[in-house]
Amino acid sequence: MEVGRGRSSDTDNGSGNDSADTSAAGAPSPDALLPKLSDRDLKTLRYVGREWGQVLESPEVWRSVLPVDPNLGGYPDAVRPKRFGRFVPLTGLPAVEAEEEAEAPPSPLGRVGHHVRRVLLGPPLAGTAIAVERMRKLVALPVLSADALSSVAYGPEAMLAVLVLGGAAGLRYSLPIAAVIAFMMLAVGVSYRQTIRAYPHGGGSYIVASDNLGRVPGVIAAAGLMIDYIMTVAVSIASGVEAITSALPALAPSAVVIGVAVIVVLLVGNLRGVRQAGAAFAAPTYAFIIAVFTLVAVGMADAAGRGFQPMPTPRLPVTEGVTLLLVLRAFTSGSTAMTGIEAISNAVPAFRPTEWRNARTTLTWMVTVLIILFGGTVALVHLDGLVPHGNETVLSQLARRTFGPGVMYGYVQAATAAILLLAANTAFNDFPRVLFLLARSGHAPRLFLRVGDRLAFSNGVLALALAAIAIFVGFAGNTQSLIPLYAVGVFLAFTLSQAGMVVHWLRHRVQAHWRKSLVFNATGGLLSAVVFVTAGITKFTEGAWVAVLVIGLLVLLALRIRRHYDLCTQALALRPHVIELPRQSAPGSRPQVRPTAMPPMAADTETEELEEVESEECPEEVNHLVIVPIARLDLAGMRALAYAASLGQPLLALHLSPTETEAERFRGYWTAWGDHLPLEVVVSPHRAIVAPLVHYIETLHHQRPDLTLTVILPEIVVRRWWQRVLHNQTAPRLRRALRPLPKIVITTIPFHLPR
Repeated sequence: MEVGRGRSSDTDNGSGNDSADTSAAGAPSPDALLPKLSDRDLKTLRYVGREWGQVLESPEVWRSVLPVDPNLGGYPDAVRPKRFGRFVPLTGLPAVEAEEEAEAPPSPLGRVGHHVRRVLLGPPLAGTAIAVERMRKLVALPVLSADALSSVAYGPEAMLAVLVLGGAAGLRYSLPIAAVIAFMMLAVGVSYRQTIRAYPHGGGSYIVASDNLGRVPGVIAAAGLMIDYIMTVAVSIASGVEAITSALPALAPSAVVIGVAVIVVLLVGNLRGVRQAGAAFAAPTYAFIIAVFTLVAVGMADAAGRGFQPMPTPRLPVTEGVTLLLVLRAFTSGSTAMTGIEAISNAVPAFRPTEWRNARTTLTWMVTVLIILFGGTVALVHLDGLVPHGNETVLSQLARRTFGPGVMYGYVQAATAAILLLAANTAFNDFPRVLFLLARSGHAPRLFLRVGDRLAFSNGVLALALAAIAIFVGFAGNTQSLIPLYAVGVFLAFTLSQAGMVVHWLRHRVQAHWRKSLVFNATGGLLSAVVFVTAGITKFTEGAWVAVLVIGLLVLLALRIRRHYDLCTQALALRPHVIELPRQSAPGSRPQVRPTAMPPMAADTETEELEEVESEECPEEVNHLVIVPIARLDLAGMRALAYAASLGQPLLALHLSPTETEAERFRGYWTAWGDHLPLEVVVSPHRAIVAPLVHYIETLHHQRPDLTLTVILPEIVVRRWWQRVLHNQTAPRLRRALRPLPKIVITTIPFHLPR
């Protein structure tokens, strides 16, 4: 059961909200996913309301018998807790914890855990802070480009590691292959500029492919991106640790431990939110850009002094002939330097206004810098006659040859290690967004829609960290073992995205420059398809089959989840003549609501204390108030309301909303239904559910200690155990939180889903 967050992220109605009202495709807007009811749905809701009106007393009667004042105050418009504080003062309410799922554990250990979390992650932020948490271009460039730019450290080496198998003859192909890859970078970068222009609210591969090619191609693109982001973390961390051990060989035995520790640090940093992570990760990226630019410039100056004559390479054993297959393998390995180019188009909503324009500018900067660094590095390796070997990276050899073993060498290695270790931050920004989009359309569990108290997709961030740790540990942090799994997913997503853009321009021929845009996207799509097919064939036995298999499994799982949510939508949809109505006391009569007797005035302190004792011994001594937390006016919610109204006791429906906009929308639906029962809407801007409900109910108890509060919770019951993760567990958590309170009765109304 969802207790009124206004998002489908944790609602147990399971609807696939394809028609959600979203202003930005990937923006973590707290109220973005409360779907607007169609005209048909509103017509059904009004019909159901008329049916209710025939069996209930008038709304005025239900309001007149309420024994409490339901308006207890609310959250102030702008809330900024103290640096390490968790409590937000309210008007008329006791302090409410302003954090996600913020019920404070009663144990000392639990309270210590809460304080540690606040120290590590910082104070919670209201949804209105999202505008503040946007990135400006100078921060977005290092945050979203770290993956692509850091690939300069391992992309050229991956290409040369294949060419060196053909000896000196194979290495002669390094410059032509690098030129083709640089052209691909330019073509794909320009094509993604067209994507940003066509999808100014965020046009990642999933959005573009789904919109233009259909549901299944969109899910395939999303699966490819998810594999790419997981591998980005694993490969970046592995390469970063390798850079460290190249300079400090004594740390080599601890490589796996170091890598896992860095992933944990990245996890904590990204749970703090977008802006904090961006500011922390900007410096290493800029340091790396300066280091490689300086390295290339000094190296080229030295080469110019000798007339750009290449240095002789050491004698190399030839283990393979220079064949087309060898060249294609080197091409696909070097193409890993292109990973991360799509990150900016995925994260357009994370920019400051004007989002799409700032995103296009940042993308242009990134592609320009990437081509210069990649091309300069390959050219310098060729001129210096260097070859890859297992004990030291190519970039380390370049720095040692150019600067010697001094301060500048240490700076280059430190900057390289830093950006490689932090390049995974790009994946931490984009992987949760892909999961968010999948969950929004019903292809992933709703828990990935949840925006944490630091305005980050916390569950997606955690899922990425766990998957990356498993891959990293499973392959012992070996970069060369991870590379073959890398290119398949990203170039599959590139291909589908660009193919989708070709279809888009064919559908929208009236837009300016559509022919030029179509050519750019077609070129990028064709080149991406060539790399994808080549990688799938040449790297299949080296590990690419694992990526292909996992992508297939993810697609099947996503389609199965969507099927389950579609069945939930059908089962929970309002239908005439199916709605349960409150029980009639006698044929043709209406349920009679009985007013609750007011308690006698307390004569002294002893009498006040006696009021707190649960001492009712006769039925007539029990004074009732029924509370129904409700998120949606669907069959499950209506069943709970019908059961509560049939008791004939004073009743209050309670809805929680993250913003006043969503609150007004729900009030509008309640009015369309007929406003038959008293409704109180509480705005909880920090996206908490259980804590505000518990505090609200506890405050009602303090207002009228003589009342027995019966909380009726609609709860979805699934048929299979694995389906539980697809629905939230708000009802059990709320039941556990309310159980310690005195004179609280918790009743759940199960709604059994079909198989």
